[in-house]
Amino acid sequence: MGMDEILLEVEEKMEHDVEYLRKEFRGIRTGRASPGLVEHIKVDYYGSPTDLRQLASITTPEGTLIVIKPFDPGSIKEIDKAIAASNIGINPQSDGKVIRLVIPPLSGERRHQIAGQLKKLAEAARVAVRNARRDGNKDADHQQKAAEMTEDDTRLCKEEIQKLTDKYEADIEQLLAAKTQEIEEA
Repeated sequence: MGMDEILLEVEEKMEHDVEYLRKEFRGIRTGRASPGLVEHIKVDYYGSPTDLRQLASITTPEGTLIVIKPFDPGSIKEIDKAIAASNIGINPQSDGKVIRLVIPPLSGERRHQIAGQLKKLAEAARVAVRNARRDGNKDADHQQKAAEMTEDDTRLCKEEIQKLTDKYEADIEQLLAAKTQEIEEA
């Protein structure tokens, strides 16, 4: 395994960690309606857990309303149950054809709770990025000990890994700041 392979592997891990954080943030409720809030809810569709976005069109006609229109009208009860069972804290309103989710405004206390939750998720992502850095550095050291990489290449590899770490930690900070601001403005 050469330096390029180590760097590629580390970057893939870090990119995956940041993308996972992005997905988690999308599922966190702010005061605004967002399809990301419900699109990953698993619905028991004919015995198979399926993402809601595969079973229905999800729109936000207003800032405080999510409208879910199932492709198969027979699945509306299962979708209704899945939303009620999820932990988003919103009761679905169904008329037999579409499901409406009215997003209530956030209280000040709830905003602080969500901000704390965001910080925990961001810290978990930072730890994952640092773990990828540690693994990459170990791989570089291992390659040096096996005489497959020179000392200079190992040092250069570790410097590049640190640059990747700094880049992805900055991405995490940006995501956290943007989502926190979204919660404060909602």
